[in-house]
Amino acid sequence: MMRFTETLPSLPSHQIAPFTRLNMNKNNQVYSARPWLDFPTSKSLGSFGDANCMEQLLVHCANAIENNDATLAQQILWVLNNIAPPDGDSNQRLTCGFLRAIIARAAKSGTCKLLTAMANVHTNLAMNNHKFSIIELASFVDLTPWHRFGFTAANAAILEAVEGYSVVHIVDLSLTHCMQIPTLIDAIATRFEAAPLVKLTVAGPTEDFPPMLDLSYEELGSKLVNFSRSRNVVMEFRVIPSSASNGFSSLIEQLRMQHLIRAENGEALVINSHMMLHYIPDETLPVVPNTSSPQTSIETCSSNSFLRSMFLEALRSLDPTIFILVDEDADFTSNNLVHRLRSAYNYLWIPFDTVDTFLPRGSKQRQWYEADICWKIENVIAHEGPKRVERLEPKSKWVQRMRNANFRGISFSEEAITEVKSMLDEHAAGWGLKREEEDVVLTWKGHNVVFATAWLTI
Repeated sequence: MMRFTETLPSLPSHQIAPFTRLNMNKNNQVYSARPWLDFPTSKSLGSFGDANCMEQLLVHCANAIENNDATLAQQILWVLNNIAPPDGDSNQRLTCGFLRAIIARAAKSGTCKLLTAMANVHTNLAMNNHKFSIIELASFVDLTPWHRFGFTAANAAILEAVEGYSVVHIVDLSLTHCMQIPTLIDAIATRFEAAPLVKLTVAGPTEDFPPMLDLSYEELGSKLVNFSRSRNVVMEFRVIPSSASNGFSSLIEQLRMQHLIRAENGEALVINSHMMLHYIPDETLPVVPNTSSPQTSIETCSSNSFLRSMFLEALRSLDPTIFILVDEDADFTSNNLVHRLRSAYNYLWIPFDTVDTFLPRGSKQRQWYEADICWKIENVIAHEGPKRVERLEPKSKWVQRMRNANFRGISFSEEAITEVKSMLDEHAAGWGLKREEEDVVLTWKGHNVVFATAWLTI
């Protein structure tokens, strides 16, 4: 059996070039090749082209790499390379993304020279490192309900919760860099006769999760303040450098310091989390305790078994007026690679399937969109430990965490539901909305995509 012994440079999966047909002779020299014995020729690969078969091949390939079976891994890679071109249909592009992630994982741990030849880097990496301008990101977010669904449901619930308050403090934990806020400010200016003072607090961007901005949060804040002023809404903007990796402990400490003042002044406190809390480490990732500070805080826990729950409990102690939690409805937390691969494959087909409804082939926006998905695939498959930050949990798990932290769910109003449905009417027919108890869920062709929940303290 050929062993994985040669260490390769670590390459992001979306930087690995399309593979060529390669093989190795007994001296480990790479040459143009015919298929291995007992494997199909390129003319007979059509039967391998359905999504279920491609998923099974990916699973077998991942198992072979994990078991150091380089011969079998090479055979499966040859087949996958031929049936999953990067410019194929949605299932082929999805499979290609996973194939590259598996190659990247093998390259990180050391592998045979075949994978060295496969891991050629694209000469043009611009699309992989793209940073959005404000205008680009706003347009990008509006292309699909993926984010707009949560924005619309959350804004409707927030407006109802803060009515009558003269000061509204919004803590925005958002993957999309406050792209929800302009619409909320517009609604505040329209809905309330006397607009409240809006205090907007954000956690500083200490990690580079896509999508990324091409300007600082201080510059972003200045633009938001000016926009609010144009709508006759006074805004105060503050950035608190804080990281999901330790449960946003700096943010929590700052909010605790302001808690008594806020209570005395009768301010509304809104916690708005949009696809960010799953970056807080979960139970499957041990951490080293922080003993440098005698104070009890989130970052002093000895393991991640309570880190997400402790974060929620810390927010509960601040007695927020409303807590909005929006996230993707999938489970990427398993420490078993095959389980994680299956879960990710059976969720991430959705963004590949939807893209044909709103972006033409070859467009820059489509390249950016699919590069972001490939980043997620690579993180889920190729990384382990603290570098594996994409640790989605399903709605059911978050609901249980919220209840354990003494929050109670509230239903979205009929007005909110109507607004969400109206927004969905602007997009392709495959998008849908369903209610699950108090919560609302965005669906694509009947499959859960994103959930939105609203919570009050008990």
